[in-house]
Amino acid sequence: MTTGLEPTPGLHAFVRAVETGSFSAAARLAGTTPSAVSKSVERLERRLGVKLFLRSTRSLTLTVDGTAYYERIAPLLRALDEAGDALKGAERAQGVLRASIPGVLGPALMEALTREFVPRYPEIKLEISITDRHVDLIREGYDVALRVGDTGNVDWMVRRLATLPLILVAAPQWLERVAHPATREALAQLPHIRYRLGSQAYPIRFADGTDLLPAGALDTDSGQAMRIAALGGVGIAQLLRLAVADDLAAGRLAEIFPHDPLASVPVQALHAFGRLAPLRVRLFTDFLADRLAAHSA
Repeated sequence: MTTGLEPTPGLHAFVRAVETGSFSAAARLAGTTPSAVSKSVERLERRLGVKLFLRSTRSLTLTVDGTAYYERIAPLLRALDEAGDALKGAERAQGVLRASIPGVLGPALMEALTREFVPRYPEIKLEISITDRHVDLIREGYDVALRVGDTGNVDWMVRRLATLPLILVAAPQWLERVAHPATREALAQLPHIRYRLGSQAYPIRFADGTDLLPAGALDTDSGQAMRIAALGGVGIAQLLRLAVADDLAAGRLAEIFPHDPLASVPVQALHAFGRLAPLRVRLFTDFLADRLAAHSA
């Protein structure tokens, strides 16, 4: 008697290939070879008697049967993983977790991670990269990446962890020289430290939906560099309140334009595991969401 069930590794190979878009990417996530993933999927196809993928040298496309099978199988595999996690318990979570965190969030989150997360989950080995560069999760082997702001159209799973307020800040000594701006027009005439992603400078976005793009005295793709430039008296910087909370409390930076609030921005976690994120990833993102909740707008 046959149950018609493929061994779990074969099902995982199929789901991973669907969600990453290639056998190569699925193999990187599984720590195996593209050939092994391909053969596992071929065995599954022979067992089911259907073609799940249309293969070419450049693409991997689900067939109608493959789409229907994926929609049934992916939730079942997720449930199996969750059942195993429930038996193990969070304290048994283990493995290497590679994460990318934006520089502007690095100091605040690393303190919480080292003080609380690491002692709580000693079997999870963290490998943290502090960078504002948008890493490629698959090619660079990251388990999860945090992004501040819109993620755009990505093929990965996206989870919103928090919505954080932005504020305008400058060094008090600099403000004494130039005077506090009273209007948006006056604000636009002052030197600004702008965040630039690629060829685009990020505008000052007010809560009422209005954008203001002043000239930049200094442009950078690093939130931490913006903070340092503001401390040095280069001009006005638009930064997360969380990132400059200590500077505001110590008087190193002053908030300007507090009567005209800025739009808040989402902080989101991305991963390429589809609906089958490992326990270590779920614990990590749950922890960060909990810590960021106190700072949410």
